[in-house]
Amino acid sequence: MPPAGRPRAFDTEAVLEAAMLLFWEQGYEATSLAQLRAATGLSSASLYGAFGSKEGLFERAVEHYIAGPGSVTDAVADETVSPREAIARLLHGSITMQTDPSRPRGCLIALAGTVRAPGVDAAGARKIVAARRAADRARIRACVARGVASGELAEDADVEGVTSMVHGFLLGVSTQVCDGTPARDLHAAADAVLANWRARHR
Repeated sequence: MPPAGRPRAFDTEAVLEAAMLLFWEQGYEATSLAQLRAATGLSSASLYGAFGSKEGLFERAVEHYIAGPGSVTDAVADETVSPREAIARLLHGSITMQTDPSRPRGCLIALAGTVRAPGVDAAGARKIVAARRAADRARIRACVARGVASGELAEDADVEGVTSMVHGFLLGVSTQVCDGTPARDLHAAADAVLANWRARHR
């Protein structure tokens, strides 16, 4: 916190937006402090004073992403629609978000903190995105379990297997987007996942 009477002379939301886009585009470890300073307009002293460290800024940028573009995954927790419809909105909404040409391609959570460079300790950053992936998986599992409870899926459906099918597809979208797979093909693939959900559990 800044000393009393000395408010921060920068727009926190604008700083987080700039940092989010840079981490999203380049990943955690490839993003340097010099690049973060240039993108945010902060000095090293201001950056460390406000966020404590590069990792601290990354954590806040991830929170900013989750509240913004990443909130598309909240669709899976919507209990006002059928479980299958919630999964459909999750997959198609995420594809639309990840292929939006106005933003970096792919998903920050899937891509930004997963790789560890030799000699670099970024365990904290990896834990930040891993925690979000675990939360997404838990919400998908709850939706699948709701599908079983409602009779939309068979009583003996493999909840963990269906969860892995959906979550694995969701995470895999990022690499396909980055490799240039067209959005229309990814939407068709999502429909195939949804058809499999229905066909396997009649």
